Parts: sequence; structure tokens; C-alpha cells
Amino acid sequence: AFSLGKSLSTGNSKSFFVQQTNQK
Repeated sequence: AFSLGKSLSTGNSKSFFVQQTNQK
């Protein structure tokens, strides 16, 4: 999930990473 977030924008990656962590 982290690598995927890095591919996205920096701001978006942070939000994506947080969402993934919350889902887990």
C-alpha cells in the first residue's frame, strides 16, 4: 500500500496511506 501511495501525489498518498491503515 505504501508503494502505491508513493506513486500518487504526495498529499494524496498520505490520505491513501491513512485510509489503508484504518481499513487494516
